[in-house]
Amino acid sequence: MDLSDLRQSYTKGSFSESDLLACPFAQFEKWFREAENCDLEEPNAMCLATADPNGLPSTRIVLLKDFSEKGLTFYTNYESRKARQLESNPQAAANFLWMPLQRQVNVIGRVERIPKAESLKYFLSRPLGSQLGAWTSPQSEVITSRSILEAKLDQMKCRFADGKVPLPDNWGGYRIVPESFEFWQGRPNRLHDRFIYSLSGEGQWAAERLAP
Repeated sequence: MDLSDLRQSYTKGSFSESDLLACPFAQFEKWFREAENCDLEEPNAMCLATADPNGLPSTRIVLLKDFSEKGLTFYTNYESRKARQLESNPQAAANFLWMPLQRQVNVIGRVERIPKAESLKYFLSRPLGSQLGAWTSPQSEVITSRSILEAKLDQMKCRFADGKVPLPDNWGGYRIVPESFEFWQGRPNRLHDRFIYSLSGEGQWAAERLAP
């Protein structure tokens, strides 16, 4: 399948030194709000990259559920492939792609589990079906058919028939603590605008332009 003619010109915006905010967290929030205002479907979707102890990478889309200067928080099964990789190699990268704005953001940093109380607070805010799903799926394990999941879900519905679903011991949040942010704005002729914020040893952020 030849895709060499599949291309698009990036003409929707620009990003210059004068546009840069001093703090990358403020810059991310600004761009995220603009993505929300474009009525994107799940603007909080991010491609999460992790690697095993041998450096073999894997990626998947997860949903950002909290953002502050503490970092970027997402939730998962602690027995999943991503979680096993993060426990052995607590580094990750996340990419947000907002094509209607022709923008990307890349974040790289170390990863830590969030406190159980924070995971519980978020878990209790989820719809009942999502709560039951966390108890149902042995995430990343091989299963022989979907009927196994459906039967397990029926069991969980009976088990928690009163509607009170506790937080599973193997489920909770991780936080990416950023060490760099890269902001990418598509431009014509593939001469895109790229700026990277890097964290110094003194805890200060410095921004530099990168060649596209």
